[in-house]
Amino acid sequence: MTKPIRAAIAGVHGYVPDYILTNAELEKMVNTTDEWITTRTGIKERHILKGENQGSSVMGIEAVRGLLEKTHTDPHDIDLLICATITPDMPTPATGNIIAHAVGAVNAFSYDLQAACSGFVYAMVTGAQFIETGKCRKVVVVGVDKMSSMVDYEDRTTCILFGDGAGAVLLTPNEAGQGIMDSVLGGDGAGEEHLHQKVGGSRRPPSHATIDAKAHYLYQNGQVVFKIAVSKMAEIVEEIMQRNHLSSDDIAFIVPHQANQRILSVVAQRAGVSMDKVMINIDKFGNTTAATIPLCLWQYESQLKPGDRLILTAFGGGFTWGGAYVIWSQ
Repeated sequence: MTKPIRAAIAGVHGYVPDYILTNAELEKMVNTTDEWITTRTGIKERHILKGENQGSSVMGIEAVRGLLEKTHTDPHDIDLLICATITPDMPTPATGNIIAHAVGAVNAFSYDLQAACSGFVYAMVTGAQFIETGKCRKVVVVGVDKMSSMVDYEDRTTCILFGDGAGAVLLTPNEAGQGIMDSVLGGDGAGEEHLHQKVGGSRRPPSHATIDAKAHYLYQNGQVVFKIAVSKMAEIVEEIMQRNHLSSDDIAFIVPHQANQRILSVVAQRAGVSMDKVMINIDKFGNTTAATIPLCLWQYESQLKPGDRLILTAFGGGFTWGGAYVIWSQ
């Protein structure tokens, strides 16, 4: 019997800016310490995109260019490019359009997808549908965010958490039983009050008054978000394992959204896997929102081999959450 067509990850690449913002530097900016940040989050440093007229597309372009070169892919062969981001260069055109044009993907249709920290999983699962139905042969999914553009560097509860970065994957058809095997996606708009950006959209366009009030920065109720994120990210892993009859021994890696070191530890504990089976780079990159999961895959790529079973899990503002069961195929 012919196996169904799956969307497999045929390549992964990442990009982070050169400038590194350390905890020591943050100590000079806000009332915090390296020990306080490290103990509560696991973060030691994060990369920040500096310079004028530098938007998320700058990082997305670098990640996708590197991906195409690495996989020896002609940009003209890309059918679709989806950009997961909450920090687009501008409301229109889509940052995905800007990236596709810059890398020469002139035959692709492209758009942005906004699901906060779950954005990459949402976009990857969406891209997989185009592969599985035969509509597309080559799909690029890029997760990118310039979080430094929306955090207040006088607010120690948020500015310590976030960094800038981009990660991209190439999806292609696979009939060998590898690729994206299963997924879980969910959302609950009741989370708006706990994690949001008050100003900048059509409800409250920016004005001198809102800028003076610093209302355009990200707001987060950390305790509530932490509690729900732990629950949802762990539930996703448990559901995928049960649904696909997987034990902890079957899992090569859990690939979690990098929100907080303590969240990663709880997710691993509930899944029954040791921390050496959890991809972690939050110490070096912080929370890069839609870029965390592809950056993890990029960082750990040398440790992966065909047939490895991975479970991706993420939780983000909205609230949104999502996960996927992937059999590595590179």
